[in-house]
Amino acid sequence: MPSNSVVDLLIEPKTRDLGEFTVRRSLPDKRRQRVGPFIFFDHMGPAEFQPGTGVNVRAHPHIGLATITYLFEGEILHRDSLGYVQPIQPGAVNWMTAGKGIVHSEKVTDAVLASGQRLHGLQTWVALPLAAEEVEPTFQHYPAGDIPAVSIEGVDIRVVLGSAFGVSSPVATQSETLYVEVILEPGQSVAIPEAEELAVYVVEGSVAINQELVDAGVLAVLEDGASGTVTAATQARIMFAGGDALDGERIIWWNFVSSSRERLEQAKEDWREQRFDAVPGETDFIPLPDR
Repeated sequence: MPSNSVVDLLIEPKTRDLGEFTVRRSLPDKRRQRVGPFIFFDHMGPAEFQPGTGVNVRAHPHIGLATITYLFEGEILHRDSLGYVQPIQPGAVNWMTAGKGIVHSEKVTDAVLASGQRLHGLQTWVALPLAAEEVEPTFQHYPAGDIPAVSIEGVDIRVVLGSAFGVSSPVATQSETLYVEVILEPGQSVAIPEAEELAVYVVEGSVAINQELVDAGVLAVLEDGASGTVTAATQARIMFAGGDALDGERIIWWNFVSSSRERLEQAKEDWREQRFDAVPGETDFIPLPDR
């Protein structure tokens, strides 16, 4: 490890089979549950769907968190119990705040199902601060053109959540959250932005974080207050993810996040008894798992 290393932990993701495709999950990890408010971090694809096949994640519930879907390629159709129907495409943001409870599905349009597609992106959750755990659920969509992009010395940067590199995202988060996409050509560098807690996820290629090499698919959790640069060893795409530390412990069970075990038990019972609002027009759903 280089003497100027600011990497506290390297997390190799675990593969999860979702049926139609697999994902690589970096958070939660047994050594590190979260970074800032980010408590769940999935990398999906690249996956090739032939005509007649596609993403088909049936209706399922969430509490105590906000979800963000961010695609590099392809399209997913979001439907939720508030009545929103929103396709998401590369560079756009679907920000869904579950709060006291929401149900959604993730599928594809008839056109995408007929044509097939290549799908590649990230799905992450941020745990809500204590004061917002039971807020009313909401959904916001931000087109790709609304997400600020800057070029610094030829490095393309998009600030998806939070403020960095002189620009601020319009996405309204419940706590200080930073989520930044950076595309680097070989030899290019980008400064590590400021955040109370921060990680670098290497989507593609390989990079050196203050000279420490990190390969694709690895989440590098940085030391608090880390500074320095990320330099591309090859053509690379990275995401900075982090923000303010959470105010207290969180428990994760299936699709639920809460500071209260009793609240999780209530959510389980509510889903088992189908007390959550349904997604309009949909009757299929994912049953409560046995464990």
